[in-house]
Amino acid sequence: MPTPSMEDYIEQIYNLIETKGYARVSDLAEALSVHPSSVTKMVQKLDKDDYLNYEKYRGFVLTSKGKQIGERLVFRHDLLEQFLEIIGVEESQIYDDVEGIEHHLSWNSIDRIAELVKYFKEDEQRLQELRDTHLDQTTDVQA
Repeated sequence: MPTPSMEDYIEQIYNLIETKGYARVSDLAEALSVHPSSVTKMVQKLDKDDYLNYEKYRGFVLTSKGKQIGERLVFRHDLLEQFLEIIGVEESQIYDDVEGIEHHLSWNSIDRIAELVKYFKEDEQRLQELRDTHLDQTTDVQA
C-alpha cells in the first residue's frame, strides 16, 4: 500500500498523463512544488514498488497497478470535493480541505461518503432541503 506521499505523486502523475499525455520530472516538480531531485527519488521508489516504469532521462509511465491506484485516488479526491460542496463548505476552502483530509480516511469511509453523495445527487429536493438546513443554521448564528 502506498504512503500518503506516494499517493500524492501517483495521483499527480495520473492527472498529468490524463491531461498532457505524459509526465516528466519537471512537470511533477512544478505541480507538487518540490525540487526535481525529490521527484527523481520518489519516482525511483515508485518504480521499485511497481507503480510506474521509469527510464532515466526518458520519463515514466504508470504500470497497470499504478494506473488503477491513480484512478482510485482521483475518484477519492473528486468525491471529497463533491461531498464538501454538498454540505456547504465555501468553494474557496474545498481544495485545501480535501488535501488535508484525503489521506486520513479509510476506503470504507470513502465508500460511505460516495453513497451519501449519490443519495443527495439522485434527488434535487433532498439536496435543496440540506442547503435550506445550512441556510437556516447560518441565519440562526447571525441572529
